[in-house]
Amino acid sequence: MAPTPAIAALEAAGVEHVVHQYKHDRKNSDFGAEAVAVMVERLGVAPAQIFKTLVVDLSAGSRDRAGRLGVAVLPVPQQLSLKAVAKAFGVPKAVMAQPAAVTRATGYVLGGVSPVGAKTALPTVVDSSALEWDRVLASAGKRGLEIELAPADLVAVTGAAVTGIVAG
Repeated sequence: MAPTPAIAALEAAGVEHVVHQYKHDRKNSDFGAEAVAVMVERLGVAPAQIFKTLVVDLSAGSRDRAGRLGVAVLPVPQQLSLKAVAKAFGVPKAVMAQPAAVTRATGYVLGGVSPVGAKTALPTVVDSSALEWDRVLASAGKRGLEIELAPADLVAVTGAAVTGIVAG
């Protein structure tokens, strides 16, 4: 298996990580739930240790309609607070980015979007709950492929801000 851009970026940065592969069920479109089910069973990790990568449009509600995008990284079981993520990025409003814009900017398909190694470097925010764990998992850039790494390394390699971005 050739390394994904996410794995290549971690290797180039010298970030210690472990790659976990599983067979993605092509009929399953709930990619996060699938990753949680497999990784919890296989590794015995908590569901809240498995993070999803969501891309948001930061130009909503502003005069700049150029489609500025940002990346939000949060636990799979949680829901993103668009209000909190807008605040984290210092914009008046954020909405979920269109799928085509996500693929164009990141080079990844939905369900395989990694916070690491995107085609275009995007501003990133990681939910503060990541720092509660010694290791977290996130997509490695392909459906059925997860990277396990220290949350501080995830923050460092993505240049992310860390704050609460989950709803509730």
